[in-house]
Amino acid sequence: MRDFTQDHSALALNTATLGHNLDGYGAGWSPEQVIDACAARGYGGITFWRRELDGRAAQIGQRVRDAGMQVVGLCRTPFLTGPLALPSDQAIMDDFYLSIDQTAALETEVLTIVTGGPEPGTKGVLESQKILADRVARAAPYAAQRGVKLALEPLNPATAGNRTCLMTAADALNVCDAVGADNVGVAIDVYHVWWDTTLADTLATRAKGRILGYHLCDWLADTSDVLLDRGMMGDGVADLFALRAAVEDAGYDGLCEVEIFSAENWWKRDPNEVLDVIVDRFRACC
Repeated sequence: MRDFTQDHSALALNTATLGHNLDGYGAGWSPEQVIDACAARGYGGITFWRRELDGRAAQIGQRVRDAGMQVVGLCRTPFLTGPLALPSDQAIMDDFYLSIDQTAALETEVLTIVTGGPEPGTKGVLESQKILADRVARAAPYAAQRGVKLALEPLNPATAGNRTCLMTAADALNVCDAVGADNVGVAIDVYHVWWDTTLADTLATRAKGRILGYHLCDWLADTSDVLLDRGMMGDGVADLFALRAAVEDAGYDGLCEVEIFSAENWWKRDPNEVLDVIVDRFRACC
């Protein structure tokens, strides 16, 4: 495992950690303010959300690189299945292609896919996984032409009703196998997989070369909101060192992206404080 105790150059910020992915939250910093603050603290990169780009993806991406950092990725595709998805296959695919174009304009490789839940009219998740695989397979060649990799992110089962049809890394890798494209892999998020006692074996046997992102946070023992009450690293019950060991043993050596949805705690704090705490916790707890 890499030693982060004296070096946090592998640390990246997902801007959701400052509340920038939902209306009415956070301090309202511009992308430029976020970039400058992260660069001043020695972060290695930033992941943005599409809503922040406002037609300026190329400009924002260049600003990050000029500051000596990487654009780690973009969040996210539209929901590709389920009750929160757009109302037609055409609308879903059009927005999917747009998200790929935005990723390419940022000059980053990784576009995260949060799949969406079970398709209306179906039961369980297997049929929805087939629909998901079909839509990803249709978009994958275009993404490859644009230099974009598609990262399927399994989510905690508590979100499965409307936000995901992938609950485990194995689920996500099954869809990768069904798609069969070299530019389709997985993103591993602590919040969503910390509980999975089969994760290390799954990654070791099936995920070599297919992990496209690693997302950091913690699961609070007394979580009050499954979506919006994530913990800062070290404040919860996830075994962060063991999780990173499993990810790195499977070949991942990229940046570690802190993504904390925290409407009643971290999103209410001064972003400068949040960014400083992240550096300290990354070195001590991750």
